[in-house]
Amino acid sequence: MSAQEVLDQKVKVIGYKKIVVQGNILDLPIYPDNNNFFTDKNDDIHHIIPEDSEDFLASWDTKRFNPYSKGSVDFPIKLVFSDKEYSSPVSRKMVVTSRFGWRRGRPHQGIDIDLQIGDSVKTLLDGKVRFARYYSSYGNVVVVRHHNGLETVYAHLSKLLVKENDVVSKGDILGKGGVTGNARGSHLHLEVRYRGKSINPEYLFEFDSDTKIRSEALFVTRKWASPRSHKSTRQSKIVVHKTIDHINVSEELKKKTYVVRKGDTLHRIANEHGLAVSEICKNNSINYNSVLKIGQEIIIN
Repeated sequence: MSAQEVLDQKVKVIGYKKIVVQGNILDLPIYPDNNNFFTDKNDDIHHIIPEDSEDFLASWDTKRFNPYSKGSVDFPIKLVFSDKEYSSPVSRKMVVTSRFGWRRGRPHQGIDIDLQIGDSVKTLLDGKVRFARYYSSYGNVVVVRHHNGLETVYAHLSKLLVKENDVVSKGDILGKGGVTGNARGSHLHLEVRYRGKSINPEYLFEFDSDTKIRSEALFVTRKWASPRSHKSTRQSKIVVHKTIDHINVSEELKKKTYVVRKGDTLHRIANEHGLAVSEICKNNSINYNSVLKIGQEIIIN
């Protein structure tokens, strides 16, 4: 019998708190208030997750918005969550006004959520503030790093209410909504990043009244980290990859073909489907100067 099992027999365990330690999910026992152990009412329980894990400490920099700019990410990315739900970043009903994807000829690397100037903006999950200041087109922005290495970005704030290195719990207020930076009307620009690579937030979180995390563990493929693979005007079809095998099957099923019509060019096809010309060339083993023939089938993903 393990030492933990002996302790659980001597002291009544009233429940367990799931935590993430270096990508693995562990169950932390919760004891009653009359014992000198952690209880479900102890705020410190949110911060038990070791802060010396590789994902949590990697490139910790409070001065640069993206300290990973010179690094690279290997796909698929495995993410593990200790929660089944997240906290809504706004107090009002969440309304997504613009999605992750290609927008006006540029990549939109997050989603826009409607709010009014002065509305409270809250952190989705427990974590630690890595960056909180005015930054370029983001205006007043807060970046919170979470214990699985994920970072959430809250932009265009009118006021910052946290500072770098503050520890925050799910639902804590980070600032007030606004229109700072390059913003067209008041809204919250929300990004989700892993080691500097933006991920479609709707692949990880359900943005409705249930505020559910889509899976306790999932794999992020290159598609879900590529704005060119999505359109900002509509939600992409969500297929959550829970295993490597599921990715392989899904990748085969999602392949689509386009039949070349009169007047088509690679650039026109790429723009129509939110892809890069280089992606089409790679998938079809052709080059930029290839001549397209009417009726020719082109693989588009």
